Amino acid sequence: MRLKGLVDYDISNYKLPSMFLIFPFCDFKCERDCGLHVCQNSALANQPVIEIGLMDVIQRYLSNPLTHAVVCGGMEPFDTWLDLYAFIAVFRGFSKDPIIIYTGYTEGEISEYIKILSQLDNIIVKFGRFVPSSPHKFDALLGVELASENQYAKELP
Repeated sequence: MRLKGLVDYDISNYKLPSMFLIFPFCDFKCERDCGLHVCQNSALANQPVIEIGLMDVIQRYLSNPLTHAVVCGGMEPFDTWLDLYAFIAVFRGFSKDPIIIYTGYTEGEISEYIKILSQLDNIIVKFGRFVPSSPHKFDALLGVELASENQYAKELP
């Protein structure tokens, strides 16, 4: 599995203590749409990509009694779709804990991926690009403040 990093214990991206997987690639759609250099994660683009075994990630999660969810974020998880899907599909064989995916895409832009993920249990997707100068918004499903009012989280059916 390709990542930029892994945080074993994170409390800033979801209401429950989580493992945070930092996915490695993004096409910087937020910056392209607004015409400004605004990405809080742009420094990650220069960090090395690491290879870590899928089962190594899962075992790290399962052996940590403090975490109760997995958050997939970093750059853009859907830009590494095969790794994202493989992780979720294998993880579901070991745990039904929530998986949260932070994406800058809209639902319509990734509808085929959402259809596939909807067949799995307990997945929440945070949709929407960062929009500079937009008010922040608290999202009750995630239990955190999002950076732009157009962003929202949705539990997949």
